Amino acid sequence: MQIAILLFDRFTALDAVGPYEMLCRTPGAETVFVAERTGPVRNDRGSLSLVADRTLAEVPSPDVLVVPGGPGQSDQMENEALLGWLRSADATSTWTTSVCSGSLLLAAAGLLSGRRATSHWLALDSLKAYGVEPTAERVVTDGKYVTAAGVSSGIDMGLTLVGRIAGDEHARAVQLLTEYDPQPPYDCGSPAKAPAALVEEFRTKNRFILR
Repeated sequence: MQIAILLFDRFTALDAVGPYEMLCRTPGAETVFVAERTGPVRNDRGSLSLVADRTLAEVPSPDVLVVPGGPGQSDQMENEALLGWLRSADATSTWTTSVCSGSLLLAAAGLLSGRRATSHWLALDSLKAYGVEPTAERVVTDGKYVTAAGVSSGIDMGLTLVGRIAGDEHARAVQLLTEYDPQPPYDCGSPAKAPAALVEEFRTKNRFILR
């Protein structure tokens, strides 16, 4: 089984690394980072790089496709080389997935039309323009498409997919061995829980993931 994690300039690191840490523990999995060109790809902070060891052309038919989000997503919305690869890879994939605003790239490629999907809460409304039914759930499965909400939810998405691929027992083992037992010091991780003033501040000022 080949798992391909897409990289592009100014991706959000945890969007890619979170699912990687779960999915790379799937029995028999080969996990590869892919981009238009091989080599280091900088994250949205510019201070961390992941290495793309394969080009898009070298990975035409992954079994699992993972598309992260991040501020750089907006620059890729009309990149036909990337969107065309998404369509081609999706044609034969068993699972096509995204984290955060990566779902907008899947939507721009026409892969989520008529489907339910999630994204970062600041990007949810943008899905409607592509004929997608947005939902604020943390992980959404619609057929072979699995989308995750913002950043940290990619870990949940990856673990969900491990369970679907390798079974619940193996997924529980992965959760245990990675000690994934979230106990955040604040209960402010979604717009429904955060102070209204804080939510409004970001709705008004922060458009970093929108087109």
